[in-house]
Amino acid sequence: MTVGQIPEETRAFARCLRELTELLDTGGGWCGVFWQRDPAGMRACLDGTELPPRDVLEALLLDLAARYGEAAAERETVRARALHEAAAAAHDRRPGGRETLTRRLAAMRSEEAYAAERERELTLRLRDAAGAGGPDRVPGPDVELAWARDDRERAAARRAELVARLAALDALRGSPAAGSAPGPRAPRSWPPTGEPEGRAGGREAAPASGPGGEETSRSHPDPGRTPKRRPRGARYAAVDDDGGPRAAAPGLPAPGVRAAAPRGARYAGVDEPEPPPAEDPVAAARTARAVADTVAVLVQLRAQGRSGEAHVLLCEAAGWPAARLPVLAGVLERAGLGADWTTLLWEAASQPLDRIAAVAAELEGAGLGEDGRRLLRQGVARPASETAAALLALDGAGGRAREVRALADAFVRVRTPEDAALAARTDPRRLAPLLLDAARQVSQRRHRDVVHALRVAGATP
Repeated sequence: MTVGQIPEETRAFARCLRELTELLDTGGGWCGVFWQRDPAGMRACLDGTELPPRDVLEALLLDLAARYGEAAAERETVRARALHEAAAAAHDRRPGGRETLTRRLAAMRSEEAYAAERERELTLRLRDAAGAGGPDRVPGPDVELAWARDDRERAAARRAELVARLAALDALRGSPAAGSAPGPRAPRSWPPTGEPEGRAGGREAAPASGPGGEETSRSHPDPGRTPKRRPRGARYAAVDDDGGPRAAAPGLPAPGVRAAAPRGARYAGVDEPEPPPAEDPVAAARTARAVADTVAVLVQLRAQGRSGEAHVLLCEAAGWPAARLPVLAGVLERAGLGADWTTLLWEAASQPLDRIAAVAAELEGAGLGEDGRRLLRQGVARPASETAAALLALDGAGGRAREVRALADAFVRVRTPEDAALAARTDPRRLAPLLLDAARQVSQRRHRDVVHALRVAGATP
């Protein structure tokens, strides 16, 4: 990217980054690590011709907090994160931005696999050394392992960042850049002390910890040799790629579309569904940002084996506004965390029934109807009186007819006709017609059985 092509958002972030690094010790902490490993990449970030991955920014912010204290660093942290988000959004909205992100995501997955394999090899090497009489017989294998683990964690974080940026690009669909709400700080230990063997003054293999690097390269040139061109590619998740042919990007899933017009007897007189309300671009940006931050943290927690904390995060996400959950489902799937979406649905099934009905309606509208129906089937397993109360609340709220129909449909499918009659007795005038209409859509036999149960229970309208 030439100076004339740099978006204003990127210029603003570069100024912020220069101010941040001026406050840090360039010979110590993470800042020192980055300058030692990739000085050209760091200079490019400060010039604004490249954008560092978010984990690099977070590491520099940790340096700032360690040097000046958490309270003093808080204001700078909020500003830096907001400017980085705006710069990344501006970078991705450029022509070819989606293709660039997709190509880098594929390369980063390869880099993450390589880093994980190296970590396994060093772990075995350390065990062999310990068995031969102690780890001190092999110079610094524990330090190398610490760096390899850092590489793997950074690669996982950058993969998650790329997935989240792709999802944000889908969600925004041309709306203004994502909001400036700061994302969570990923916990990371202080840089390991010492240098692994194999490279003077640096590391033997450090694909993910520097701000730049050859794309998925496994070789490490002589540090005294001057490269012909600036390193770029997979190890630097957000760098600009102006040279070389572009690989064809695989197709990305399109955003969910609204369901077709409802059909059947219970929709008599309804020719077309009401057009969906225009999406608020600010709300869409906030949703994309929240989803991106959550998935990034979740990927890190899973990579570190912190399943308890991951489960807590999923429980919190289950309580989000219902409209956010279909977006989260798509990003989790693309991040390879489909099992976590199943866990989230299980947690959501324990919420109040009117909330479950709202989530199911959003899932249905986004093309995830089976997930919504499964959620409803789990929800109506509770006492019939709770279903009756939820139906009355939804019916009385107005404008929630779709949720009322979905909840009633799930109830008469899962529960017995006698249970339907028990629920209807709460308010026969309002509930009996809803349950009868739902039973008619299941089958004529179910309708007859519910009619009979209502008569026996004295709950006919």
